[in-house]
Amino acid sequence: MLDKKKKQEIIKKYKTHASDTGSPEIQIAILTAEIKELTDHLKEHKKDHSSRRGLIRKVSLRRKLLRYLEKENEKSFDSLVKRLKIKIAKKQGTEELLAEAPLPAEEEEEEIEEIKKE
Repeated sequence: MLDKKKKQEIIKKYKTHASDTGSPEIQIAILTAEIKELTDHLKEHKKDHSSRRGLIRKVSLRRKLLRYLEKENEKSFDSLVKRLKIKIAKKQGTEELLAEAPLPAEEEEEEIEEIKKE
């Protein structure tokens, strides 16, 4: 768990306005620091399952906050991800998925055209 000094430094570094203490940016930054600490702890204590459960919960919460921030303020999301050096998996939209896999009807039409050519 982060001590007060570390938490205050993170708040000071990532705040969006003068009295900001709980914006998504700050929450994500604090969770990232806590995740790093827990990861280091678990490397040493491999059988500490309760801490592992806490880590999974923090990662899940950070993922939800990142998703929210991406929807609400994409510019802030991009800058925060770069500053924190977080790896984000690219999402495939439905259009991209449809473009990759042809529909069955299209395949049948292509086969019929090939047969006609022969």
